[in-house]
Amino acid sequence: MRVFHVSGEQFVELDALPEALPAGGYLWIGAARREFEVNVAMLQTRLAQWTGSTLVDLHVSDLLNNQLPSHFDATSGYDLLVFRRLAAGAGTAGSFLDEEHGTSASARRAIDAIDTSPVGFALFDRVLLTVHPTDCLVRDYFASRMAQQAQPGDARGGSRLPSGTADLMLRMVNHMVDSYLELRRLLTRQFTHLQHELFRPGGGFRNWQLLLESRNALHLLEDTCEDQRSALVEWIDALEEWPDEAEAAARRERELLRLRSRDIIEHIERVLTHVRRLESSAETAVQMHFAAQSHRTNNIMRTLTVLTAIFLPLNLVTGFFGMNFEGLPLIHSPTGFWIVFFVMLALGIGLSVFFWRKNYLGSRH
Repeated sequence: MRVFHVSGEQFVELDALPEALPAGGYLWIGAARREFEVNVAMLQTRLAQWTGSTLVDLHVSDLLNNQLPSHFDATSGYDLLVFRRLAAGAGTAGSFLDEEHGTSASARRAIDAIDTSPVGFALFDRVLLTVHPTDCLVRDYFASRMAQQAQPGDARGGSRLPSGTADLMLRMVNHMVDSYLELRRLLTRQFTHLQHELFRPGGGFRNWQLLLESRNALHLLEDTCEDQRSALVEWIDALEEWPDEAEAAARRERELLRLRSRDIIEHIERVLTHVRRLESSAETAVQMHFAAQSHRTNNIMRTLTVLTAIFLPLNLVTGFFGMNFEGLPLIHSPTGFWIVFFVMLALGIGLSVFFWRKNYLGSRH
C-alpha cells in the first residue's frame, strides 16, 4: 500500500498513514486488492478520523469483488466508482509475428490474455482511495509520472498535477480507457489471422471453437464498455448535483471535471465503435466463408453436370448400337465401328467446346 500527499506543486510519498490530514492538499492511498482486504480495519479508522465517515460494508465488498462490473454509487460522505480496465495481459506483445501472421495457438493466447479486472475509487473531499488488481500498473505509472511533474526542473511543473481527488480519479480512468489501444491492436491481429485462416486457399478451416471464443470475447468487451459508459454518465449526473462554488477558480475546476468526464465518455464510445466493427467484421468473414464454400460446391456440381451432359449422348449412341438386332445400320459394315467412333468423338468434342464457350467449364477472368 502506497500513500501520497499532493499539495499544490508538491508530491510526496509518505511512509505510513498519517494520524491526521495534512493542512493542505489531499491524500491518495493506492492499495492492491489483497492489501486493502488485510488493512481495511485500519483504513476505516483513519477515514473516520480524517473525514468523519467510513466506507459502507457493501462498498467494501464491492472493492474486494474481482468480478464486479463498472458502476457508480454516491453517499453523503463519499462517492464510489468501480471501473473495469481494458488491457492486454503481460507477455502478449510477441503473440503475432507481425500485423497479420500468427498461429492458432497465438490467437488463443490473445483471447486468454484479455484482462478486464475492476479498479475501485472511493472519492472523499480530500482523500482518494484506489483499490487495484495485484498486477495493475496504473498506480505505479501515476506515482512516477506525478513525481516527475513535481520536480522543480520539470518545465511542465506542478500546474499539471491533479488539482483534487476527482481530477486524479478522472485522469486514472482516462489512462485506463486509452490503454485499450494495445488491446485493440492485439484483437485486430487475432481476427486478421482468423480471417486469413478462413480464406486460405485449399485449406479447410477447423478452428470454429476458437472463432466462437473470439466472438464471445468481443461480446464481453462490448458489455464492459456499456457498463463503463453507464458508470461515467451516473458520475456526471452526480457531479451536476454538487453545490455551486462561490469562487471563480473553483467553478473553473468544476467545469474542467465535466469536460474531462465527457472526454472519457467519448473515448469509451470510440472503443465501443471499434469493438462493434470487429464483431461486424467477424460476422461478415463467416458469411463470406460459407458463401465461398457454397460457390465452390456450385462449381463442382456444375462441372459434374457438364461431364454428365457430355457423356449422356455418347452413352445413348453406344446403347443404341448395342441392341441385339440384325437390321441395325452399319452393324455389318467393316467401317461401321470407325464411323460411329468418329461421330461419338466429334459429338464429345463439340459438346465440350460448346460448354467451354458457355463458361460452364472453368472460369474466365
